[in-house]
Amino acid sequence: MSGRFITLEGGEGAGKSTSMEFLQEYLATTGRPVCRTREPGGTELGERIRELLLAPEGEIDPRTELLLMFAARQQHLAEVIEPALAAGSWVLCDRFTDASYAYQGGGHGIDPQRIAALEDWVQGSRRPDLTLLFDLPVRMGLQRASSRGGHADRIEAQGEAFLERVHQAYLEIARREPGRVRVVDATGTPAVVRRQLQVLMDEFVGAS
Repeated sequence: MSGRFITLEGGEGAGKSTSMEFLQEYLATTGRPVCRTREPGGTELGERIRELLLAPEGEIDPRTELLLMFAARQQHLAEVIEPALAAGSWVLCDRFTDASYAYQGGGHGIDPQRIAALEDWVQGSRRPDLTLLFDLPVRMGLQRASSRGGHADRIEAQGEAFLERVHQAYLEIARREPGRVRVVDATGTPAVVRRQLQVLMDEFVGAS
């Protein structure tokens, strides 16, 4: 029996990493094998591309950024995601192609039809079975991200206006695909967010 593909999306500081831990534990308690991964990354090549994409120094043309994202995604699908699903694992992925529509499309203004062409070429019919969108006002997300310490990566350093365009693009995806994308209010405490996830996962797992 093939597994299920669940992606986590959202802006900076939305709490995806904390929620990933909860989701992994939740699925483990149901006896389902779990593969946890992330984008860009997930493979040796993908992690090297991630370093290039997030390094704060230097400029990357938005089209180059998009192509690098899909290069990493192709390797990720071939090496990790598809084999895991075929083996019956449930794949939890921190960001996937919705992030390309949000960041390179909404943020940088790349024509979504060009993104869709790459999506079809790289993924074929593969789409997430469920996407959890962690919704958080941009300013609050930046405050949370800065409280973690360290330096802003290249994406975080794009500025509030850029990240607001990303935020609105994510919300538009959720409005367009309500059956796949479930919005999680990420403004509350981790405990409040976990309760939302519990309800959504109980519904999804029960229907699977």
